[in-house]
Parts: sequence; C-alpha cells; structure tokens
Amino acid sequence: MSPRLSATLLAVAAALSLPFAAPAQQLQPVERIAAIVDEDVVLQSELDLAMRNIVAQYAGREDQLPPRAVLERQVLERLVLTRLQVERARGNGIRISDQELNQAVAAIAQQNGLTVDGLRQRLAADGLSFEDFRRSLADEIMTQRLRQSFAQSRINVSESEVDAAIAQEASGGRQYHLAHILVGVPEGATAEQLATGQRKIDGIKSVIERGELTFNAAAVRYSDSPNALEGGDLGWRSLDEIPSAFSRMITDAQPGQIIGPIRGPSGFQLLQLVEVRDASTAGGPAQTVTEYNVRHILVRVNDRQDDATAKARIDTLRARIAGGAEFDAVARESSEDTNTRGQGGDLGWFPADAFGPDFGRQVTALADGGVSQPFRTEAGWHVIQRIGERQTDVTDTNRRAQVRETIGRRKLEEEFNRYLAELRGEAYVVFRTGAGASDAQAPAEAPAAPAATPSGG
Repeated sequence: MSPRLSATLLAVAAALSLPFAAPAQQLQPVERIAAIVDEDVVLQSELDLAMRNIVAQYAGREDQLPPRAVLERQVLERLVLTRLQVERARGNGIRISDQELNQAVAAIAQQNGLTVDGLRQRLAADGLSFEDFRRSLADEIMTQRLRQSFAQSRINVSESEVDAAIAQEASGGRQYHLAHILVGVPEGATAEQLATGQRKIDGIKSVIERGELTFNAAAVRYSDSPNALEGGDLGWRSLDEIPSAFSRMITDAQPGQIIGPIRGPSGFQLLQLVEVRDASTAGGPAQTVTEYNVRHILVRVNDRQDDATAKARIDTLRARIAGGAEFDAVARESSEDTNTRGQGGDLGWFPADAFGPDFGRQVTALADGGVSQPFRTEAGWHVIQRIGERQTDVTDTNRRAQVRETIGRRKLEEEFNRYLAELRGEAYVVFRTGAGASDAQAPAEAPAAPAATPSGG
C-alpha cells in the first residue's frame, strides 16, 4: 500500500478510535479524498489547487472553460493520469533526489525574479502550500522522465524519414497547422458505447457549425484528448506526419474547415485545418554559428593532487609558455587531458559554450594567438590558446535536427497517448467528488453525449 493511502487510512482509524466523550478540540479533520487510484489517492486539496491553476490560466477568458463540474472532471482525470505515471515511473526505477528537486525549485524562483524564500512567500500569499508546490513539481519531473524514458526505448526516427521530409519541403511541399477534438471510446467498445460516442461527436460538430462555440472552445469543453485544455492544438505538421485517414481530406480542405467525424483507434475525431504554409519557407533564413579552434593544457584536481598543488603546477606551465616555449609542445609534455595531449592540446573547432560557460568566456575574451591566464573549471586548472575563429553554416544540420525532432514528437505523441490509455484502462479508479463520483470506475467510460445545445451549463 502506498504511503499516501496508508497515512490517510491511519488518520481515519485514529479518528474512529477516539472515545465518544473526547473533547471536540481533540478531533482532527480528515482531508477529503477526491479519487482513489489503485492503492493511492488524489486529495481534494490537490484537485482544488489544480482547478485554481487552470482558472488562473484562463483569466479574462473564463467563458471558454466548460461548466465547473465538467472542468473538475477533466482536471481530476489529469491528476489521475499523473498519479498513474508517477507510480509507473517509480516502478521503472525513476527517482528524483532532494538535491534535484531543490535545484528545480531554485530555477523556477530565478525565472520569476525571486529567491526561494521569496517564492515561498509568493505561494503563501496566493494561498498555496510550499510543500504542495514541491510535491506537484516532483510529480511533473517524474512524468517528464517517464516520457523521456519511453521515447528513448520506443521511438526511433531513421535518416531516410528525415531525408523524405526534407525532400518534400524542397519540392514545395506544404505544412498544415491542425487542431483536433477527440471523443474517446474504450478498447473493445460495445455497440451502445460506439453509438454514444457517435452522437456526442455529431453534437459537438453541430454546436461549432452553428457558431455557438469556436473549435478551440469546444475542444476545451468536450475533447477527451490530453491537449483538450490547450484547445486541441496539434501545431504544424507535414503531410507525412499526418495519419493517412486524414491526409487525403486535408489536402482538399480550406483553412478553418472542419474535417470529420472520423472513427480512429482511440475513438471519434474532428480535425480543423487552421492554417497552411509553404514548407520550403518554414525553416527561415540561413543559420550560422561562430566556432573557435583552441588548444588547452589541463592539470586535474583529484585525490592525488589538491587544488593548491594543481594551481602551482599550471602557473609554472603558463610561465614556460610566456617565456617562449611552444604551447603545443608544453601540452604534449604536461597536459593531463589524455584525449588531446597527443595532438598538442588541440580541441578542434567548437561553439564557445561547448565546454561550459566558464570555458566559453575565456575563449571569446582572447584574440587569435592569445594565451589565457590559468582558470578553474570542474575538471581542474586550464590554460588555453586560441588558434582561430570562423563562421559555420549550420542551416542544414539544424534543419535536419528540427525535422527529426518534429517526426519524433509526432511518433511519441501517438505512442505515448496509447500507452497512457492502457495505463488508465488497467487502473482501478474511484471518483469521490463532483459529477464524476462513482463506486468504481475501471476503466472510465466515455462522457455522456451533449444535449442538442451543449453550450448550456
């Protein structure tokens, strides 16, 4: 049994074991449970916090949100999925240390122009617990690492796929900005569940066509997709990144047009073509990067050589170079970097930040031929000599990396969403709050079809 559930049950047991004559002030309130997820729970306070965050994101656009009961159900489903992912990540051996979490908190504080104490005070002013914030952040990091692990083990993009996508761009291919709405149905759905899904997707399309809701607002309100609260936005995609069931219809569609409904593996979908652009212009102008050719001498700091000893030695080597010794000769004789010593310390061509910001600052501060003063990095003490500088066209390299990332992201989205659906379908989930309350829900059924005018609350 998980620690969270154990603690909750212990609290309940302790409350029930108190004698009836106990003074009222001795009774401690037991926090409400919003949902049971396998052997874990989602607390009502977690749901309330997530709801406040969503509402804050839509400040000034509250009319785009669904009725509170529907939004609560959507947010609770997200929390359930997060809990399942965290548990799966732990089962896969993924961990986050206190040091890593502290660093993440400090980075968020810095991004907002605050100290950690200042962030704590800001959260308190907003009625948020610092510990709840840390717990939510830890969960987010765990789910990100699960996703990364999934991508590394299951997602592969071949060079031929990258070549094909770039060739299509070069031949004047197009890219399509898409959004979608999904009405999910469970695997092995019954005829009644399919009919319910069909009625719902038809009702949603009707509401959009009558102008009662925009496509994005309808996605926020009704879509079962994980990106529902982002308006169903799928971003820009080339034709080879779009399932063949849609691609043939998209090429004939006009911007703003709605395609579907179409039955797919996950349920019924509506697709909207938002914009179209020329793929040949999508990459933007040529891209160059400044690269430097540098030699270096390294004296390490380790168990056999403390910092003071290493510093004294690098000072001596620097003095020899200043006295007329050839830099590469000194590097071959004395550098402790075994990878470059045989080449006279030559590191080749690289961008300034390739070896970290401290090293990069020394490189950029020198003129060609110049030799630095000794400086310290995590590896030890260095002296460097800048040999040359050049501008390198990295347009093709960057474009290939961008295309590879786009194809990989599309594959990951499809595979990971299927993986999440399996996680959710196998889980035992009981909702204990709001319109989603039920005795048992494993897996969740598709939401009920909207009425003829589902914009009503």
